[in-house]
Amino acid sequence: MQVSGRLRRHEQFYPLLVRVLDVGAGTGTYGGDIIDWLPDQNGAVMMTRHYLPDDHLGTHLASSEQGLGVDRIDTRTLAVRRIEPPRGEAVAYFTDGHGAVRIMSVHTSWGWHQETPVVTHLYRSPGSRQWQTLATYNVSDHSGFNLYAVDRDLNVAYGFKKKDGRKALYSIALDESRREELVYARPDADIDQLIRVGRHRRVVGTSFALQRRGAEYFALDIAQLLTSLAQSLPQPTSLQITDASVDENKMLLFAGSDTRPGAYYILDRQANHLDTFRVARSQLEGVALAEVRPVTYQASDGIAIPGYLTLPPGHESAKGLPAIVMPHGGPSYRDEWGFNWLSQYYAARGFAVLQPNFRGSSGYGEEWLAKNAYRSWRIAVADVLDAGRWLVREGIADSSKLAIAGWSYGGYVALQSAVVDPTVFKAVVAIAPVTDLPALKEERRRWSNFNLVSDYIGNGPHTHEGSPAEHADKIKVPVILFHGGFDDSVRIEQSKLMAARLAAAGAKCELITWDNLDHELVDSSARAQMLRKSDEFLRQSLGL
Repeated sequence: MQVSGRLRRHEQFYPLLVRVLDVGAGTGTYGGDIIDWLPDQNGAVMMTRHYLPDDHLGTHLASSEQGLGVDRIDTRTLAVRRIEPPRGEAVAYFTDGHGAVRIMSVHTSWGWHQETPVVTHLYRSPGSRQWQTLATYNVSDHSGFNLYAVDRDLNVAYGFKKKDGRKALYSIALDESRREELVYARPDADIDQLIRVGRHRRVVGTSFALQRRGAEYFALDIAQLLTSLAQSLPQPTSLQITDASVDENKMLLFAGSDTRPGAYYILDRQANHLDTFRVARSQLEGVALAEVRPVTYQASDGIAIPGYLTLPPGHESAKGLPAIVMPHGGPSYRDEWGFNWLSQYYAARGFAVLQPNFRGSSGYGEEWLAKNAYRSWRIAVADVLDAGRWLVREGIADSSKLAIAGWSYGGYVALQSAVVDPTVFKAVVAIAPVTDLPALKEERRRWSNFNLVSDYIGNGPHTHEGSPAEHADKIKVPVILFHGGFDDSVRIEQSKLMAARLAAAGAKCELITWDNLDHELVDSSARAQMLRKSDEFLRQSLGL
């Protein structure tokens, strides 16, 4: 289950994803994060470390320490010095970018190591070692203050909080006043990312996604710099600072667009010189790629659904093309304008591709989330089915040459849409899909976040009615499934169950697996195989 998108850190505290298995002493699945690059201490970094008890060795090496702590590590000598002792209740630490841990975020327990959804942020005043309560955040309903960064100079913490049903950026003073101030909000979009630069991770702005991602810069020097650079790069483009030297005189930039996978540049601000450092996906240099067009279509209840339409390269208009509706994963995620290797591949093979940001997608406010797209799967599936109907109604797609393809939650929607209305899509491609909601919950039975996952998915008839594996007999079109055996987000048993149920129902189904790959199938040969096999499957199923 990709609660935060395709393993994307969309929320600071990995909502409903957990790091420890509650079996005996525990099993560590989280190695820690670098939380401070310590630029003034050349070669050292500060990082979190997850400690687990090790008392079964019967030697002096045994340890009873448990929880999340912070260590300073010399990357040259590998010498380790403890900065913060491990705490069982800790889930995150934040520094000021200059080596001082200013905030610790902790959770409480319902008992038997079952986490509550509430995270409490504790802060320290400059020079103090005493923790004081700052704010709370609920990872289930996203209420409260979701903390992201500390600004040493302003002595504030930045985070996201709801305002009028949308996420906005706020700051809280790290002193006894704990004064909260609105930094930036929009009535038409969630504010969902901080923009930071340099080795000290200076906060310089924030960003949001409309038809294309936009930004608001607080640092005038960065705003002027990016405006000037954007004018000298191919248009339209997405430009961002990915790294910088300590003094920020040299910067690593990335620029890309829908038809350009992008390139990295090194900017020397003193010399006013820009050099190409590395081209992303250099194999695509000189290859004509497809434009991605923002579109809206009307759902059956009259609501306008946003999305992105990608036509085969060179097609200004589309009439009667084979087409694919490609719902995103998540479900609390959204597609954005830009280069997408999956949709570009299918477009290059002659398909029109529509990526709908169905209700249940993030970025459009609290009401659009509709609880979440597991509890409200009927709305999400209906919006995706309406995407297919719109393609046919507009003449973009031939109704006999319309398929659906999705990854993770997108694979779930692909299968469930064929259950709800088997007449719309003529073939289903599902990559690492969820297929059985009760089983998805049960997989977390012995994990410390079981109660949170169970509450997120919900209980009742909708979990059975919304499980495609329980209704395989209603799927009347060919299905191909892809899954990695090392997938801990959506276990491979979900696809195996779906394949078995489809076979028992007499449906045409193929399951392709890789024993050693995880949810993302991060392997060039595996992804190439998946693309080739899915293309062959679609052409055969659609009679192309």
